[in-house]
Amino acid sequence: MPEVSTDSDTADCLFCRIIAGEIPGDFVHQDQRLVAFRDIAPKAPFHVLVAPREHQPHAAASAAADPTIVGELVTAADVVARAEGYDDYRLIFNTGADAGQTVFHTHLHVLAGKLMGEGFA
Repeated sequence: MPEVSTDSDTADCLFCRIIAGEIPGDFVHQDQRLVAFRDIAPKAPFHVLVAPREHQPHAAASAAADPTIVGELVTAADVVARAEGYDDYRLIFNTGADAGQTVFHTHLHVLAGKLMGEGFA
């Protein structure tokens, strides 16, 4: 997925557009503060992205702007994983291009459904 936004550019942010309903998303959870939707290029049988509705470029910026939001993202990740029958899952925040972040809107990857041993990220 190409880089689609920067920390100050929300007009072209892919996730902002999905959250607003301008681009279809396969939502598995929504509330007033966040959404969860299936990744279009899954890296595991279960791969969901949990994102706050408010645009911030990455998890550290979200935590600085709203210290409770990261906990809410993790709680939602647990809810959606368990709703799909997964008690074991991996959570990943990528922060910055060198870490693999391609969409600069805070999002938490939730992966499950396969053995995720050493070297899997």
